[in-house]
Amino acid sequence: MKKKLIIDVDTGVDDAQAIMVALAAPSVEILGITCCHGNTTLDHACKNTLRVLKVCNRLDIPVYRGCAEPLLARKLHAGDFHGKDGLGDAPDPDAPGLELLQKEKAVQAMIKLVNENPGEVTLVATAPLTNLAVAVKLDPSFPEKLKALYIMGGNTESRGNTTVCGEFNFVADPEAAYVVLDRYTCPTHIATWEFSCRNSLPWSFCDTWLAQDTDKAHFMERISCHTRKMVQTERYQKELVAGPGFNSCDTYALAAAIDSSLVTESEEVAVTVELEGTYTRGMMVLDYLDQLDKKHKASIMKKVDCEKFRQMLMDALK
Repeated sequence: MKKKLIIDVDTGVDDAQAIMVALAAPSVEILGITCCHGNTTLDHACKNTLRVLKVCNRLDIPVYRGCAEPLLARKLHAGDFHGKDGLGDAPDPDAPGLELLQKEKAVQAMIKLVNENPGEVTLVATAPLTNLAVAVKLDPSFPEKLKALYIMGGNTESRGNTTVCGEFNFVADPEAAYVVLDRYTCPTHIATWEFSCRNSLPWSFCDTWLAQDTDKAHFMERISCHTRKMVQTERYQKELVAGPGFNSCDTYALAAAIDSSLVTESEEVAVTVELEGTYTRGMMVLDYLDQLDKKHKASIMKKVDCEKFRQMLMDALK
């Protein structure tokens, strides 16, 4: 029986990589892809998702338009890193149009798909968590019907990549992250910023990965060119936790959702999000002292099987 996934994205380059890994996994059925603000505008995120599906010949998968802005926070985007359009500003005159989006909105689609498959759907969130927060507000029983939730976001050591202490997805909508970590009591697995840095792959692997002579590899090489240049800048080098390397942040959460054996070390701890600090707003807080009195604990990923992860990436571009 195939694993049923809903993928919630703000499709930039690493979201595209994650989607392609999911599409290549024979054990997975993608019920739908929901789009959110984040790396780029919502319209670009939707179009980018359709571009990825087109190059993979999977435009049969429904794509839904979600929230265009955070619950309360000011809008952020990562245009300097991923390109203004989210995919490196690589020209694509044959990109699919937004008319291919489903008429139903993302949050309603999430709720409907999970209600139709109670206890069977794993939700993978690689964007700011706005869609997920709105879903639980509209249907408080939504989280308990999920099989599991996988999140790329947050941090464990107050190492920021957007603010002094904050990771992009959580900083882009701190209130949504707070709601999700408080209200989603299904099995929750988090791939944090520091975790992805420490499990990054050598740039030599990236060269080999992109050198595959396929349409998918050519597409990935084009859209990731801008990001690769940005990673070499002095500013970005200061953000890295474990030195230079190929870090496909979002793909770690998606790959773990496909194959839980990918994660070789994790820890269980209650978590929340700081909403009021001058320097710490959006920072994920780990409650090692149990002062929050939370029964639900999240599984924080620590290490992965890098060889297995490499193979999943290679398969995605074949």
